[in-house]
Parts: sequence; structure tokens; C-alpha cells
Amino acid sequence: MAIELTGSKLTIEQLVRIARDNEQVKLSEDALERIKRCRSMLEKKIVAHEIMYGVNTGIGEFSEVVLSDEQIKEFQKYLIYNHSAGIGDPAPIEYVRGAIAGRINVHAHGNSGIRPEITLTLVEMLNRGVTPVVCQKGSVGACGDLAPMSQIALLMMGEGEAYYQGERLPGKAAFERSGIKVPGLQARDGLGTINGSNLLTAMSALHLYDINRWLKQAEIACAMTLEALMANMKPYDVRLHQKRGFSGAIRSAQAILACIKGSDLLSGKLKTKVQDAYSMRSTPQVIGAAHDAVAHARKQVEIELNGVGDNPIFLPEDNLTLTGANFQGTPVSLPMDMVGAAVTMVSVLSERRLNRLLNPALSVGLPAFLTKGAGMFSGMMLSQYTADTLIVEQRILSAPASINSIPAAADQEDFVSMGMNTAIKNGQILDNAYGVLGIEYMAAAQALDFRDFAYGQGVTQAHKIVRGCVEHLEIDRPLYRDHTDMKELVKSCRILEAVEQAIGPLE
Repeated sequence: MAIELTGSKLTIEQLVRIARDNEQVKLSEDALERIKRCRSMLEKKIVAHEIMYGVNTGIGEFSEVVLSDEQIKEFQKYLIYNHSAGIGDPAPIEYVRGAIAGRINVHAHGNSGIRPEITLTLVEMLNRGVTPVVCQKGSVGACGDLAPMSQIALLMMGEGEAYYQGERLPGKAAFERSGIKVPGLQARDGLGTINGSNLLTAMSALHLYDINRWLKQAEIACAMTLEALMANMKPYDVRLHQKRGFSGAIRSAQAILACIKGSDLLSGKLKTKVQDAYSMRSTPQVIGAAHDAVAHARKQVEIELNGVGDNPIFLPEDNLTLTGANFQGTPVSLPMDMVGAAVTMVSVLSERRLNRLLNPALSVGLPAFLTKGAGMFSGMMLSQYTADTLIVEQRILSAPASINSIPAAADQEDFVSMGMNTAIKNGQILDNAYGVLGIEYMAAAQALDFRDFAYGQGVTQAHKIVRGCVEHLEIDRPLYRDHTDMKELVKSCRILEAVEQAIGPLE
């Protein structure tokens, strides 16, 4: 069943289904009527020669230049041409599909002044699998994602490039093969297609979906390591976290305990320390803080997905045009900067637990570097090196982009969000995070192989999936394949799916 875009109630999960799973969409009838009503008002204002930014004026530094009736007809074409100024490799198809869905939802409010043919063409592009080729780099996140969104708008004129049925084609050819009619651009249509932070928001939505699942896998990995290190589990008593009150910490403690439920570690049969190191007993507070950061960012991203991110906006009920800065990406980029730092923080914690598994002075009787042939063999010593280099890269990328504005357009655009930089680096941070966590999983499974007691049901399932991916390290072998395979295993979420199937959702 198609997802109906109404301008409101679009969730991150729905966006993922549209962007990643190619689910069909439809524009609600009410939304279509709103779009038509707004366009009718705009056309009356054009005839009356009312000055409206980006409709009958230039843009940016040229906003005071009033266009003639003849120039208005051609202006949108040249607007899209000069803004199609990105650089480098194309963005993944799922990012672009997400941006298109978000732009349709902006139009659905009926405040953009755009012709309905433009919005309906965007709907057809999603449903028929025509995805514009869009350079990922070039946006400063205000006035929205102008450069990448302009490459989407090129197709409205039968230009640009697009992917269709696995081929990269000229935009006109993609439309012809898919049976989509080129709508052309008239007054306001070009700017109304591009003037919002839709690509960085779509990327952020997809990242938040994946980061939530990664955090749950970080809790499973933690549970495995805690069992392997025979941890004192009192710090995971949910009542401790309820007394402090942070919802993320409560959630995290519950998830980790659920993975360990049924373990001898909870029975009192095993001798544990009175108090473990921070990396072992602080996990609910740390992953919990990341959960809280994700929850805040999710709220912001979903507001943006369902808001009128455009400039100017038109209010038919008041016969009014309002110029402002609703394209500004900061409401998304600032919390997403925090989310990127949170993923790095949880990765650092994972590496510190890995260190305790490998260091014989800290590992509660485990063999040095998890090998029985220490000296002849080095076991997983070099695995820590790999995790460390990934984390250093994450730390470099965790510097916030949202404070790095550079003025442009003769200082008319003198503060911008740099939200696309946030989105791009968050993708890199998450990619490294899969690798760091994969190495902890690998080490935890190796360590559990040396223990002789009953593990929790969730831990048992996770260990089984890991062992289906990499074998026990009996003697040294090249580990680059194992590391890469484990990274892909974490990214696939197969461990999470198996554990949740066994013990229920980790929420």
C-alpha cells in the first residue's frame, strides 16, 4: 500500500521505506487542492506585478533586481542552471529518493506556490524509479540544499541525468523510457523545487534509523563482553537508573540485562569484583546519553520532514507572501552534530571494553590477547590497532560542522548551517562504527570460547551469529577478512534480528 504524503505525520521509518525499500507514494487529494489554491493566488499576484522574491526578482545579492514579464518566464531555467554547481561523486540513490519524498511533503502544505504538475512529477519519479544523478557535495545547508536539489530540478526541463532500471541516462531519456512527461518550469517552479534542506534532512533521517539499530547492537556487544569479563551486574539494575531519571540510561540497562537474562553471571554462582572499571559499569549512562541525543535529533528531523521548509512562503488564507529563512538547516545540523559525536563516544567505550578483553592484566584470567599461544602467536593484538585508527578518524570527524559557517553571495548569505557537511561526516562516522563494534563482537566471542558457564539467552544467540561469520582464532591468521566480514555483519543487523527474535525488542 502506497504511503500517502499529506504534509504531516511523515515518519523516519516511512521515509526509510520510500528511500531504501522503494515503497510507492501518493499525494493526498487535500494536499493537491492546497497546492492548486496556492498557485492560483500566486498567479494573480504575478499579474498584479506584486514584488515577490525569487518569482519576479533575482535571488541572493540580486534580490533587489526586479525582473520584466519576459524575464520571469526564463528566470527559473537559469536559476536551476547556475545552482547546479555541485562537485564529485553522486549521492547514493536512497539519499536522493528521500530528498524527493521530503520535497513532496513540503509542497503538500500548499504554501510553496508551485504548479501541481511539478509535485506530481516528483511523485511519478519515485513510483517509476527515476532517480536524478546528484553530486553529494556543494550544499552549505542554506538556502537549503540548492546545488544538489537543482540537479533534481534539471529533470523538470528534460535535462540533467538520472538512474533508471540500473542505467545512468540523460534525464530526458529516463523520462521517455519511464513514461513521465517533462513538465517544464514556469514562474516560481524552479526555486520551489530546490529551496529547502531536503537532502541533508533525508540523509539524517536514514542515519538516525541506522544509528538506533547500531546502538542496540552496541548493547548486545556490551552484554557479551560483560559476560566474558565476569562483570558485577549491579550497575545494570534498572532501579539504579530510574532513581537518576534519564530515559536513555533506563532503556540501555534494560536492554543489556535482557541479553544476559538466564546467565550464570546473574545467579551468584560466579565470583565478581565489588566494582568494575568505568568502561564496564558506565555503559547504560553512556549509550543512554546517545539514545537521548538520537531521540532529540529524531524529533527535530521529523519536524523538518513535516514542515514548510521554503522561501518565500505563500499564505492563501491571508493573500500574503512572507519571505524568511525556513530553508536554514541549523535545526537539523546542530542535533545531528551531537549524534555524530555520540556515535564516536560509544565507539570509544567499545574500544575500552575491547582493551580489557585483550590485556591480560585486566581480563580476569583470559589468555593474553585471546590466544593460547602467546609469544608464538599475537592473537587479536592488531585488531585493537584497527579499532583505534577507526576511532581517531571518528574523533576528527566529530568536530561540529554547524559552527563552521563561511559567508557567501557578497555577504547576503553570511551565515549558513553547513548541514550537508554534518550529514556526510555522520555517514563516515557510522561506517567506522560498524567496524569498531564488529571487532568488539569478534573479541567477545573469542573470549566467551574460553569461559565455561551458561551465558544469557541473548548473548548465546549473538555468539552463534558471530561464529557463523568468523571462526575461533586457534592460531594466527590474516584478520583483514574477518574484520571486514564482521563490519558487514554488524551493518546487516543480523545479530540484532537474531537476538530480538530470541528475547524480544530491545527498546
